[in-house]
Amino acid sequence: MRYTIAGHQIDIGTALQEHVETELDTVIAKYAGRPTDANIIFSKSGHQFVCETTLHLSTGLTAQAKGMAGEIYAAFEACAEKLDKQLRRYKRRLKDHHRNRVEPVELLGASSYILAAEEQAGDDEPESLQPIIVAEMETKIPSLSVGEAVMQMELAGAPVLVFRNEGKDELNVVYRRDDGNIGWIDP
Repeated sequence: MRYTIAGHQIDIGTALQEHVETELDTVIAKYAGRPTDANIIFSKSGHQFVCETTLHLSTGLTAQAKGMAGEIYAAFEACAEKLDKQLRRYKRRLKDHHRNRVEPVELLGASSYILAAEEQAGDDEPESLQPIIVAEMETKIPSLSVGEAVMQMELAGAPVLVFRNEGKDELNVVYRRDDGNIGWIDP
């Protein structure tokens, strides 16, 4: 497993890095068989330390957790606890679906754009109907079943997930509705 442990405007010692690796190894060994990489970023927000962890598994799941505390080790422990809970739920849902994914999730390349928010004063017409692109990035679209897509969206805490439906080989979208239910767009 590949670890990327970094501090955003703070220095991280080797003791903290070793602690993070051993603790994450124990958490991952309980629930996930083949993790690929983990990104751990420590930062400071006011008087609290923040630990953000992103874990990529070979099944295509991306688990994310964030912990905050007054001390840096406590922030990591809070983050590791949330990650442990997500992986436990993920494993339970996999058992409930009675489906073992033998092959890793296939990913399609796609472009992702961030558009600038329009600031209009009054009822003025915009000069152009073309949006202003702030950033352009490469993203991956996973090939999942609908149940796996819903599970991945919930575990990541995302409001929406675009995926390629394994059954129909078409792009689909699952999203969280305002009433709390999950919506599924199948063109």
